Amino acid sequence: MEFFQYKNKLAPIKGRILASEPYLPDPNFERTIILLTEYNEEGSVGFVLNKPSETIVSEIVDNIKNIEARVYIGGPVQQDTLHFIHRIDSIADAIEIVDGIFWGGNFEQLLSMIENHQIDPFDIKFFLGYSGWSPGQLAEELKADSWIVSDKVTQDLIFETPPEMMWKKSLQSLGGRFSVYSNYPVDPNMN
Repeated sequence: MEFFQYKNKLAPIKGRILASEPYLPDPNFERTIILLTEYNEEGSVGFVLNKPSETIVSEIVDNIKNIEARVYIGGPVQQDTLHFIHRIDSIADAIEIVDGIFWGGNFEQLLSMIENHQIDPFDIKFFLGYSGWSPGQLAEELKADSWIVSDKVTQDLIFETPPEMMWKKSLQSLGGRFSVYSNYPVDPNMN
C-alpha cells in the first residue's frame, strides 16, 4: 500500500479526519468532516460526522424505543445499512479507531445496554451508509487538494460538538491557513 507524504500532508490512515476543502464541488461532501475507520490496499472507509438526517434512531431500529438521537448520513455508499461509532469500551467486537473511539461491535449487546440504561445513547452516533473509496481513489483526491487530513480527533469533536460547527472547529484546530479556511463563506459571492 502506498502511504504518501507530499507537501507536508499527513497520510489518511485509520483514526484521522478528512475535512473537505472549502469549495469541494461534490454536494455529498460539502463542508464535511469524515472519520476514517479503514485505510488499506482494498480502499478506504469512513463516516461523515456532521450530516444529521431528519430521522431519529427509534424510527429505524425496532428494538430501540424513545431514543431521540439523530441518525447521520455516513456517506453516499449503501445508505440502506446502519453503522455506529461510539465511546463505549465494553461493547464486544468493537474496533478501536483511535483512543476511546470505537467502530461497530455487538449490536444486540448495544441494544441491551441502551434498553437497560447502562449507557448514554449520546455516546453513540448512528449512520446510514458510509463514505468509501476504491484503491488509490482517496490518494488521487488528496493530490487534487480535495481533502485536508487531520490527526486532531477527539471525543469532544465527535460526540459533543454540534454538527454545524464540526467542520469549522476541525479546521481551526489545525491553525495557520486552515483557521482562515474555516471562515470562508459558503457562497464567496456573499463576501
